[in-house]
Amino acid sequence: MKVIEQAIKNRTLILVVTGILIVAGLYSYITIPKESAPSIDIPLFIITTIYPGIGPADMESLVTQPLERELQGIEGVSQIRSTTFESFSSIVVEFDLAVENIVASQRVREQIDLARSELPSDAEEPIITEFSIDDFPIMSINLAADYSMAQLTQIAERLEDALEAIPGVREVDVIGGLEREVQVNVDLNAMKGYNISFQQIIGAIQSQNLTIPGGNVDVDRLSYLLRITGEFQHPNEIEDLVIFAPPAGGGGGGSGGGNGGPTPLGLVYVRDVADVIYGFKDRESYARLTAYRIEDNNGDLIPIPVEEVRENPVVSLDIKQRSGSNILEISEEVNAVLADFGFPAGTQIVLTNDASDDIRNLITDLENSIISGMLFVVLVLVFFLGIRNALLVGTAVPLAIFTGFLVMTIMGLTINFVILFSLIIALGLLVDNSVVIVENIYRFREQGYERFEAARLGANEVGYALLASTATLVAAFLPLLFWPGIIGKFMSYLPMTLIIVLLSSLFIALVIYPALTGFFVRLSTEKKREKSRLMKGTILAAVIIAAAVIGINNYITLVVLVLIVLFFVITYRLIVKPLSLIFTGKLLPEFIEGYKSFLGWMLQRNYKVRRAYWRNMFSLSAFTIGFLLLLIGGVLSLFLSEPVLRIGPATLPAATAPILLLGLFSLGVGILGIIVHTIESVFLGGMRSVIGGAVVAVVFLLTLLGFWFRGANLDAQIIITVLSIPLFAVAVGSLGLFRKHRSPIILSDNRARLLNSIFGALFAIVIVFNVIPTGLNFFPDTDPNRIDINIEG
Repeated sequence: MKVIEQAIKNRTLILVVTGILIVAGLYSYITIPKESAPSIDIPLFIITTIYPGIGPADMESLVTQPLERELQGIEGVSQIRSTTFESFSSIVVEFDLAVENIVASQRVREQIDLARSELPSDAEEPIITEFSIDDFPIMSINLAADYSMAQLTQIAERLEDALEAIPGVREVDVIGGLEREVQVNVDLNAMKGYNISFQQIIGAIQSQNLTIPGGNVDVDRLSYLLRITGEFQHPNEIEDLVIFAPPAGGGGGGSGGGNGGPTPLGLVYVRDVADVIYGFKDRESYARLTAYRIEDNNGDLIPIPVEEVRENPVVSLDIKQRSGSNILEISEEVNAVLADFGFPAGTQIVLTNDASDDIRNLITDLENSIISGMLFVVLVLVFFLGIRNALLVGTAVPLAIFTGFLVMTIMGLTINFVILFSLIIALGLLVDNSVVIVENIYRFREQGYERFEAARLGANEVGYALLASTATLVAAFLPLLFWPGIIGKFMSYLPMTLIIVLLSSLFIALVIYPALTGFFVRLSTEKKREKSRLMKGTILAAVIIAAAVIGINNYITLVVLVLIVLFFVITYRLIVKPLSLIFTGKLLPEFIEGYKSFLGWMLQRNYKVRRAYWRNMFSLSAFTIGFLLLLIGGVLSLFLSEPVLRIGPATLPAATAPILLLGLFSLGVGILGIIVHTIESVFLGGMRSVIGGAVVAVVFLLTLLGFWFRGANLDAQIIITVLSIPLFAVAVGSLGLFRKHRSPIILSDNRARLLNSIFGALFAIVIVFNVIPTGLNFFPDTDPNRIDINIEG
């Protein structure tokens, strides 16, 4: 392959590229946004309209139905749901997931604008709310204090402004605070006595609380902007407002309030008919916090004595993130704002529902799992390949993961638990290509070829095979990218991550590893080359820098890494290496000889009996022909719109009914024959069938015990159903022990026995899976660590 040839020719460049990939991958992982669950855009909109004093029936005909008529014409709408109450209408518009949120939002707003002309004039403007997962708060800051709630609300509002200045924060909602308002409480009797109307009071206040622009005045070369400031600076100013003044001619007539009362003779002020109070709005929200445990100086939670537990009124600030922002960075910046904010003495701050804590714990656990899994993969490789080749192959895992993180950063992805879980799944797959490359290069090196010539020949020999094997893996995960629905969007990160890291591992195996193996491959008969001081210093510096980077990002990961490396070294010296020598020196050759004998036995053919071909191939041929006929009939029925043929409860297309019926008959005969041949093979197995069935029964029983210890509800029916297959094999094999003649019953070909037994085991598994009462769950049942209770009255 040309790419391998070029990589070996430019091996110095490949070393530089390897270093760049490591550094860039580490930097990408540190800086890439991290979140708990994938951020998914759901094109769903809620249109709410308020029309005070209207019953549900009129509300539906006057508001809901006109809006629905306009919304139904929008392209891409999957469904529209509406709910109408007294004075309130709510319409939910859900789009197909293929429609982008921006496009869907624009279409909804355009249709709502068109529908406004059909709505009653005194109905309020429809409010369009776009549903987003990011609308859920990522953190709540609860403020409690010894001073008044009004002052605490002012502190919360100042803190709100400071928090909303953080780049990743979209908005902050203040809950439980007191909002100031100026209340003009009118005395109805006084108002009637002065013959003043409500509208006169409102007009007097509105006309005086104004700032009026006065234009520009040019003086020499300067231009001054003029304005008349008339806004109220203090509530007392409202008391001195004049509501009514007598005409210039004297005390005769007034404007008359239209109430038929006496006309006032002098000036009427607001204080004459109303009390002006600088008070608070009616509260719409309350926030309370009851703490049962608090953190000590070490960050550990300690319980509060029961007699000291009390409910505290607080002001809560719910922080919402911008889409795609890094929650961990937002948390750090929020803590920095809280640390620098000048809270008055006696203010208590309690953080609740902090999503960053969950994300840190989740990422830390998954990071440790990835590192532990990677080292155990290397430990297994050491057992089979030896320490040098295992370490060389094991570096493929971090290299592929670093390259994958670099690609994810370029694609604009965020790290979440689905991506990290996918990396755990990929650990074993990432070393496959490198194992083949390194072992083949090692084989050519043993044949006497020079290092880089062995690398060239070994990599070229298996390059296309690796390309084909990786393509098959990618092809297996590729359809999952087109998984429809919201769950498909959620789970698409799994195949996407696997495809990225698998292609990265192929790139590393075909481009990076031929050059690296050429540098580092060494036979056991070769003398170890002494490293120069520069090389030793470079390696030590690289280890120190890597440890520092990991420790700064997550010190727990560094500690776990060090402990696992120590465990790896000790385990290798005391356990793995001695066992590996025994395995490769004695057990592996014996296993290979036994496997050769097994293959020779399985490939034995006996066609000397009568009608040997039909006896061995009839069931498999009938099964294959039936499957193909059903496939052909199904494809033809998609293109033929013919009348249907009813056969009992089933309906078949009339044109393809003969093909489908023949296929069903042939498939049924094949399945029946395969089951008979499977029982025959178990019967002929005799003691081997008894031992094999007993081993499988023990494995199944231990598996059931494991589920039982984890709390699974296992009844007698489940246990009997699971153990039925191996126990049946033991029973049939036991009957075979009493067989006197060793001549074939039906099958005379061992290969036919193997194929029929494989299909028979598959059918048995399908039957047991459908019979066993395990049930199905979308998500496993787990104990929640948080409960939200919503009560509507």
